[in-house]
Amino acid sequence: MNTVDYLRISLIDRCNFRCQYCMPEGTELDYILRQELLTNEELLILLREVFIPVGFSKFRLTGGEPLLRQGVVDLVREIALLPQTQDLAMTTNGFLLAPIAQELYDAGLRRINISLDSLEPETFEKIIGNRGKSRWQQTWEGIQAAHRVGFDPLKLNVVVIPGINDQEVLDLAALTIERHWHVRFIEFMPIGNGQLFGERAWIPSEELRQRIRKRWGLLESTVRGNGPADIFQIPGARGTLGFISQMSECFCDRCNRMRLSADGWLRPCLLNESGQINLKTALRSGVNLSELREEVRQLLLIKPEINFKLRDSGTTDTYTRTMSQIGG
Repeated sequence: MNTVDYLRISLIDRCNFRCQYCMPEGTELDYILRQELLTNEELLILLREVFIPVGFSKFRLTGGEPLLRQGVVDLVREIALLPQTQDLAMTTNGFLLAPIAQELYDAGLRRINISLDSLEPETFEKIIGNRGKSRWQQTWEGIQAAHRVGFDPLKLNVVVIPGINDQEVLDLAALTIERHWHVRFIEFMPIGNGQLFGERAWIPSEELRQRIRKRWGLLESTVRGNGPADIFQIPGARGTLGFISQMSECFCDRCNRMRLSADGWLRPCLLNESGQINLKTALRSGVNLSELREEVRQLLLIKPEINFKLRDSGTTDTYTRTMSQIGG
């Protein structure tokens, strides 16, 4: 059984983008009211008294867009200062990153993933659902700022959507040749926008690897990350290429994570809504922390059964939350 020690923490369900694969166009989302979000204090209590004691030591801050969370730099500092924190990372769209990249780094954040689904501004705007002033340049400036202040590794997440951005796979892969950047190609999933998934489907990671292999060659990398990506490298490149193949290849057997939503729901599997625990309500109603620890410990024990429930058929469930509300 794989050790589960990695917690993805959603800080907020709101986002300043409306990416096609995350929030369908025209959908009105009921955002969580601020008073229903876990406060910084509540989150830190859960980390210190529940998650760390049962074995969690690696944390990733997500959203929505985590940089929309008030006091995010202070929260990063508090988590980084916990003596049991072995790894602290963040996933962001990068749009608000440039002005606070140095502050986040100084607070103790060392690893960052930035979503960049296209190098072409027009395609980028289409994917993020933007119809106003272009946001590509400010996002690119956020990536450059993260690079300047020293985030290493700097990872770029690319959700590959057939007919929309898949023709850019080689251009995106080329970013790793001269830069110590790590590009992660992610298979498009039906969570968040089932209609678009039905129209576009997904491209298996092996097909993307074949394209890259034909152009430059491709080597398996000895580097392993904290997540499910299979890591490769263009010969002689400074950076790496990762492939997250949740549709074409089951990696449930090596899953080491759980997800905590912004309103306190602990979710053991992205692809399955069963087994969730409402930690916020329990915490606010005065449930003893030792009881919460035991609940989480028991959920860890049954997680393998939850992980594998849909492994043969892909996901067919109806999801009550979009990807942005789950926390990716």
